Amino acid sequence: MISLNINNKNYQVEVEADVPLLWVIREHVQLTGTKFGCGIGECGACTVQIDGEAMPSCQITAKEAEGRKITTIEGLGEGHPVQLAWIEEDVPQCGYCQSGQILQAVSLLAANPRPTDADIDAAMNGNTCRCGTYPRIRRAIHRAAGKPGQGGKP
Repeated sequence: MISLNINNKNYQVEVEADVPLLWVIREHVQLTGTKFGCGIGECGACTVQIDGEAMPSCQITAKEAEGRKITTIEGLGEGHPVQLAWIEEDVPQCGYCQSGQILQAVSLLAANPRPTDADIDAAMNGNTCRCGTYPRIRRAIHRAAGKPGQGGKP
Protein backbone atom coordinates (compact mmCIF):
# COMPACT_ATOMS: atom_id res chain seq x y z
CA MET A 1 0.00 0.00 0.00
CA ILE A 2 1.34 3.42 -0.96
CA SER A 3 0.12 6.67 0.60
CA LEU A 4 -0.15 9.66 -1.71
CA ASN A 5 -1.28 13.22 -1.12
CA ILE A 6 -2.88 14.42 -4.33
CA ASN A 7 -4.58 17.81 -4.41
CA ASN A 8 -4.50 17.97 -0.60
CA LYS A 9 -6.37 14.69 -0.28
CA ASN A 10 -4.78 11.49 1.04
CA TYR A 11 -5.08 8.29 -0.97
CA GLN A 12 -4.04 4.75 -0.13
CA VAL A 13 -3.36 2.87 -3.34
CA GLU A 14 -2.49 -0.74 -3.77
CA VAL A 15 0.04 -0.71 -6.58
CA GLU A 16 3.53 -1.96 -7.22
CA ALA A 17 6.16 0.54 -6.06
CA ASP A 18 7.49 1.05 -9.61
CA VAL A 19 4.17 1.96 -11.23
CA PRO A 20 4.46 5.43 -12.80
CA LEU A 21 2.62 8.12 -10.86
CA LEU A 22 0.76 9.00 -14.08
CA TRP A 23 -1.11 5.70 -14.05
CA VAL A 24 -1.90 5.93 -10.34
CA ILE A 25 -3.39 9.40 -10.86
CA ARG A 26 -5.43 8.38 -13.91
CA GLU A 27 -6.45 4.80 -13.16
CA HIS A 28 -6.54 4.51 -9.38
CA VAL A 29 -7.46 8.03 -8.30
CA GLN A 30 -9.54 8.70 -11.44
CA LEU A 31 -8.17 12.20 -12.09
CA THR A 32 -8.00 12.24 -15.88
CA GLY A 33 -6.82 15.82 -16.47
CA THR A 34 -3.24 14.55 -16.41
CA LYS A 35 -2.67 13.13 -19.89
CA PHE A 36 -0.50 10.35 -21.29
CA GLY A 37 1.64 11.65 -24.13
CA CYS A 38 4.91 9.91 -24.83
CA GLY A 39 5.66 7.89 -21.70
CA ILE A 40 9.33 8.90 -21.75
CA GLY A 41 9.19 12.35 -20.15
CA GLU A 42 9.71 14.30 -23.36
CA CYS A 43 6.32 15.86 -24.20
CA GLY A 44 5.05 17.34 -20.91
CA ALA A 45 1.43 16.19 -21.31
CA CYS A 46 1.62 14.35 -17.98
CA THR A 47 3.17 17.24 -16.04
CA VAL A 48 2.07 17.59 -12.43
CA GLN A 49 3.56 19.55 -9.56
CA ILE A 50 5.42 17.64 -6.89
CA ASP A 51 6.25 19.78 -3.88
CA GLY A 52 5.60 22.80 -6.11
CA GLU A 53 7.96 21.73 -8.91
CA ALA A 54 6.66 20.74 -12.33
CA MET A 55 7.60 17.16 -13.21
CA PRO A 56 6.56 14.56 -15.78
CA SER A 57 4.44 12.07 -13.85
CA CYS A 58 5.36 9.28 -16.27
CA GLN A 59 8.94 9.41 -14.97
CA ILE A 60 8.20 9.26 -11.24
CA THR A 61 7.16 6.06 -9.53
CA ALA A 62 4.36 5.87 -7.02
CA LYS A 63 6.93 5.02 -4.33
CA GLU A 64 9.06 8.08 -5.20
CA ALA A 65 5.98 10.29 -4.89
CA GLU A 66 4.99 8.90 -1.50
CA GLY A 67 5.09 11.53 1.25
CA ARG A 68 5.24 14.40 -1.23
CA LYS A 69 2.58 16.96 -2.16
CA ILE A 70 1.22 16.25 -5.64
CA THR A 71 -0.91 18.77 -7.51
CA THR A 72 -2.75 17.96 -10.73
CA ILE A 73 -4.72 20.33 -12.95
CA GLU A 74 -7.82 19.46 -10.91
CA GLY A 75 -6.01 20.70 -7.80
CA LEU A 76 -5.51 24.24 -9.07
CA GLY A 77 -9.18 25.00 -8.61
CA GLU A 78 -11.32 27.24 -10.74
CA GLY A 79 -10.27 30.81 -11.27
CA HIS A 80 -6.51 30.32 -10.96
CA PRO A 81 -4.73 33.32 -12.58
CA VAL A 82 -2.89 31.12 -15.07
CA GLN A 83 -6.07 29.35 -16.13
CA LEU A 84 -7.84 32.69 -16.52
CA ALA A 85 -4.97 34.02 -18.64
CA TRP A 86 -5.17 30.87 -20.79
CA ILE A 87 -8.84 31.58 -21.44
CA GLU A 88 -8.29 35.29 -22.04
CA GLU A 89 -5.56 34.56 -24.60
CA ASP A 90 -7.60 31.74 -26.18
CA VAL A 91 -4.63 29.39 -25.86
CA PRO A 92 -6.09 25.89 -26.32
CA GLN A 93 -6.90 24.39 -29.67
CA CYS A 94 -7.17 20.64 -29.20
CA GLY A 95 -6.41 21.10 -25.49
CA TYR A 96 -4.64 17.80 -24.96
CA CYS A 97 -1.37 19.28 -23.69
CA GLN A 98 -2.89 22.15 -21.77
CA SER A 99 -3.00 20.68 -18.25
CA GLY A 100 0.74 20.02 -18.43
CA GLN A 101 1.39 23.43 -20.00
CA ILE A 102 -0.59 25.20 -17.27
CA LEU A 103 1.12 23.37 -14.40
CA GLN A 104 4.52 24.10 -15.94
CA ALA A 105 3.56 27.79 -16.22
CA VAL A 106 2.35 27.88 -12.60
CA SER A 107 5.70 26.47 -11.48
CA LEU A 108 7.57 28.99 -13.62
CA LEU A 109 5.65 31.94 -12.17
CA ALA A 110 6.13 30.68 -8.61
CA ALA A 111 9.90 30.66 -9.18
CA ASN A 112 10.04 33.74 -11.42
CA PRO A 113 7.07 36.12 -11.10
CA ARG A 114 8.24 38.37 -13.95
CA PRO A 115 9.71 36.08 -16.62
CA THR A 116 11.18 37.35 -19.86
CA ASP A 117 10.37 35.71 -23.19
CA ALA A 118 13.64 33.80 -22.90
CA ASP A 119 12.71 32.62 -19.38
CA ILE A 120 9.34 31.42 -20.63
CA ASP A 121 10.83 29.66 -23.63
CA ALA A 122 13.39 27.88 -21.45
CA ALA A 123 10.85 26.82 -18.81
CA MET A 124 8.22 25.67 -21.29
CA ASN A 125 10.69 23.92 -23.60
CA GLY A 126 9.78 20.42 -22.34
CA ASN A 127 6.07 20.87 -23.05
CA THR A 128 5.06 20.06 -26.61
CA CYS A 129 1.99 21.59 -28.23
CA ARG A 130 1.25 19.84 -31.49
CA CYS A 131 -1.17 22.64 -32.42
CA GLY A 132 1.66 25.18 -32.16
CA THR A 133 0.02 27.62 -29.74
CA TYR A 134 3.39 28.70 -28.33
CA PRO A 135 2.94 32.45 -29.01
CA ARG A 136 -0.41 32.40 -27.18
CA ILE A 137 1.10 30.39 -24.33
CA ARG A 138 3.83 33.00 -23.95
CA ARG A 139 1.26 35.84 -23.99
CA ALA A 140 -0.86 34.03 -21.41
CA ILE A 141 2.11 33.60 -19.08
CA HIS A 142 2.91 37.30 -19.35
CA ARG A 143 -0.75 38.09 -18.70
CA ALA A 144 -0.83 35.80 -15.66
CA ALA A 145 2.35 37.42 -14.34
CA GLY A 146 0.40 40.67 -14.14
CA LYS A 147 -2.43 39.17 -12.10
CA PRO A 148 -2.67 39.33 -8.30
CA GLY A 149 -1.02 36.31 -6.72
CA GLN A 150 1.20 35.72 -9.76
CA GLY A 151 3.70 38.55 -9.52
CA GLY A 152 1.27 41.27 -10.42
CA LYS A 153 0.02 44.12 -8.29
CA PRO A 154 -2.59 43.13 -5.71
